[in-house]
Amino acid sequence: MNQDKYLIVIVGPTAVGKTQLCIDLAKHLETEIISADSRQFYREMSIGTAKPTEVEMNGVKHHFVDNISISSSYDVGQYEKDVLAALDEIFATKKAVILTGGSGLYIDVVCNGIDEMPDIPKGVRTKLNELLINKGVDYLAAKLKEVDEQYYNQVDLKNPQRVIRAMEVYEATGKPYSFFRKLAPAIRPFQIVKIGLEREREELYERIDQRMDVMIANGLFEEAESLYSYKSNNALQTVGYKEIFGMIDRAYDKEEAIRLLKRNSRRYAKRQMTWFRRDEDIQWFHPNDIQQILAYLKERVVLPRN
Repeated sequence: MNQDKYLIVIVGPTAVGKTQLCIDLAKHLETEIISADSRQFYREMSIGTAKPTEVEMNGVKHHFVDNISISSSYDVGQYEKDVLAALDEIFATKKAVILTGGSGLYIDVVCNGIDEMPDIPKGVRTKLNELLINKGVDYLAAKLKEVDEQYYNQVDLKNPQRVIRAMEVYEATGKPYSFFRKLAPAIRPFQIVKIGLEREREELYERIDQRMDVMIANGLFEEAESLYSYKSNNALQTVGYKEIFGMIDRAYDKEEAIRLLKRNSRRYAKRQMTWFRRDEDIQWFHPNDIQQILAYLKERVVLPRN
């Protein structure tokens, strides 16, 4: 392990304030940011993923934002390889790099590695995506419980990507997903410092509702409509798009779509916090407490001691 290189991991729920805090930290540390938001990769998904604008980036280089098309195939295994390669390059000139996002699985794969999984025939995933659209994630979760109760008891059952991943491994191999999972984390050539951002629930929920109003005003419905033909794509089976697809399919009206957008975003934030709270290595702060965060980083020898 390289004692002089640090990956600063900033996590937290949607709308908590990760973007601004990370940009402020990156300016202070004179470093760059790697996104671990699994939807900000896609160029066509901007409004619904709350991508930072050029103005918000404030000159800080961001990696893995707008790097692929929604029509491309990209998974967490390729992301791990790409991020580790990017870190090698950045660490050549930087002491610390910031990794941030709300996608717990993508954070984990950079910090701990990924299990070696079998190749999945394309038809298997297509079949499961069709079941997701026609019968819902609860139906797939019930199937998962039948074939892999161990993983069923660990996974976020409301996250369709996780459930589909486990089911496609079983469908392709006849063995449960938990059979392929490893226990020991990968050894990384850098130290990892984890920081979590949190707000009081009422404050966070109010921010979520307000941000959704801004997204809608900025063209969220129009963006989702332009992506309708890709609605079976895993990246679009998420909050912010699937609610609008339901409206387009005439399941309900726009008023109901907006209600669902806000409700499901709040529920998503709750699931994110449940995921991150499992990690005892995370030190929690309010996003406005940048001085306390900097002091904590100095204690961990990330910053030069003055």
